[in-house]
Amino acid sequence: MPRTAPKISFEFFPPKTLDASFRLWEAARALAPLEPDFVSVTYGAGGTTRKLTHDAVTTINRHYGLDVAAHLTCVEATRAETMEIVQSYADAGIREIVALRGDAPKGADRFTTHPDGFANSVELIEAIAARGDMTIRVGAYPEPHPDSADTDADVAWLKRKIDAGASSAITQFFFEPETFFRFRDKCVRAGIDAPIIPGILPIQGWAGAKRFAQGCGTQIPQWAEDAFADAIRDGGDGERLLATAICTELCDTLIEGGVDRLHFYTLNRPEMTRDVCAALGVQPRRQLEAVA
Repeated sequence: MPRTAPKISFEFFPPKTLDASFRLWEAARALAPLEPDFVSVTYGAGGTTRKLTHDAVTTINRHYGLDVAAHLTCVEATRAETMEIVQSYADAGIREIVALRGDAPKGADRFTTHPDGFANSVELIEAIAARGDMTIRVGAYPEPHPDSADTDADVAWLKRKIDAGASSAITQFFFEPETFFRFRDKCVRAGIDAPIIPGILPIQGWAGAKRFAQGCGTQIPQWAEDAFADAIRDGGDGERLLATAICTELCDTLIEGGVDRLHFYTLNRPEMTRDVCAALGVQPRRQLEAVA
């Protein structure tokens, strides 16, 4: 019996240069025919890409006909300023928010609440949910958040976010499917029944992937270190082929374990994500016709 292809979604980041803008639009154009459930656009540390995020979100929604979830954080903004951003999205027809506490601003070693701002993601979620017109997604950590005591604490905090009004969660990326399965089981035991979507990182470069992992608390298994060291030493297309195979196998194992949704961190580079989706049976469903 043929296996049902998973629902998919993609994450982009807002461009800071003209060349980066072209890369984002090309990435959106390349992946839109796969008809993702939604796409999300990130928010820079300290709100540094606030306007860029808004522009990217509205442009992708308008020109590519995709449902876009805008990342929103509590960092360096008052409650009023943050809710003005939510209203600006609503005015533009955006109906999804990824609500996050956010990382510390550049140069700071920890998150500090703005005197007139939201203290944490739960307060932000409650305020957005009170409007009644937004779908709210949140982050989840299958391995301990850098500011968390352990995974049990992360699960308890996720439960609070769901209870505050979030409808689904997207996890940080991880290397091994068992990491996600253990986390999912803990969430079920904690009474969390909202969808938890695994975050998938197609590894565009091993050095960059390790930096991401170190910044968010993702454990790097020794087998991955060894495999990429061998592939890089051998040169050629080995690193790319290895990364594609590892990502495809991870996704395949997750699907076999009951996962029906996957969220890809594309880094605005669509090729590997598209290849992995094809291997999973996700094929283009339409010709892209940009919306005027």
